[in-house]
Amino acid sequence: MTGPLPERGEASVPSLETAREFSGNLLILLAGLAAIGTLSTNIILPSFASMASDIGVPARELGLLLSSFFAAFAVGQLLVGPLSDRYGRQPLVVLGLLVFIAGSLWCSRADNMNELILGRVIQALGVCAASVLSRAIARDLFDGEVLARALALTMVAMAAAPGFSPLLGGALEQALGWRANFLVVAVLGAILIPLYLSGAGETLPPSRRGHKALASAAPGYLRLLLDQRFLLPALAVSLVIGGLYGFFAAAPAILMGRLGLSALQLGGFFAATVFVVFAAGLLAPRFARRFGVVKVGLAGTLVALISGLSLLPAIADGLIPFSLAITLFLFGMGLINPLGTALTLHPFPDRAGLASALLGCLQMSCAAAMTALASALPLPPVTALGTILATTSALAMAAFLLYRNRGAAS
Repeated sequence: MTGPLPERGEASVPSLETAREFSGNLLILLAGLAAIGTLSTNIILPSFASMASDIGVPARELGLLLSSFFAAFAVGQLLVGPLSDRYGRQPLVVLGLLVFIAGSLWCSRADNMNELILGRVIQALGVCAASVLSRAIARDLFDGEVLARALALTMVAMAAAPGFSPLLGGALEQALGWRANFLVVAVLGAILIPLYLSGAGETLPPSRRGHKALASAAPGYLRLLLDQRFLLPALAVSLVIGGLYGFFAAAPAILMGRLGLSALQLGGFFAATVFVVFAAGLLAPRFARRFGVVKVGLAGTLVALISGLSLLPAIADGLIPFSLAITLFLFGMGLINPLGTALTLHPFPDRAGLASALLGCLQMSCAAAMTALASALPLPPVTALGTILATTSALAMAAFLLYRNRGAAS
């Protein structure tokens, strides 16, 4: 075995040998599959005002377009995982993207709130397959350090999509109207289908498929939840992802309502955050090789915790202090996400679809909860965000500590 020895409580990391070459084209494909779900959510945020006006509802009610999407996304993944372990990845990815395209086209023609919510549910039920199976495909193809690299870069794309999509959505809304946002994501979904078929195709051979995957799905999920090797790193990743979505939910009220940024400047702020996540994602595997996966994950939670605590006493009451605090959180999150995901999936190569689905469900559940808390907490927006980031980071740190101290990988 090459590479660093695992720490106590850290998953054993095999050598760099992989089943397929780690290529740029494959990376782009995995990134696209991972990112399209988050892109299709945040791209509509700048259009809420015009959407509300056109369909005749208060703008605040459009939050249902987010919560309904997250709920369907979370539940759908629980079905996608065992189906892909039984029938392979390819049928689920292609069918899921086709369903996503149909939901996007439905939304582009919707005339009322009920039609929009239905379209968003259809979108989510389709696109959840691409998102959850991007991780399973990476686990099918790679192992050890290369798996960590692949997940790091694809998770960067998944985290970066919410940063760029509001800027794209704002430009589309201004030029063509809010319906163009749904048409654009439908086109992107259509582009991904031939890219997937030519660039990856089926990655789960019949010999590795679980022929009883459907019947064993519920007990399989229960076994994963009771397995500390899965549960502890999965909770750490899901909590920080929840914090990320809490930030996206709270940022408009803070940056536009309190600090006076325009809609275009808000989109630019989101876009700038991408580079922080990208840098952290690139550094995470390098740090992990030198210091160990769990130590780097703990360091990421500490950085994120400091960010949340700095927001509580309103120290970050200004654009520059607030930006610095958010930069800290995003850097910490960028370390935790890929490494925690690799730890979560690595022990379960024969249940990669099931494990990835449950991880995705946990992430989307935390995203839904933190998004709701961002607007429900009876606190000023900055303090509410600080509370969310500090709490999720502290709980993620506790999960990593339990993983290390209880020897979850042993």
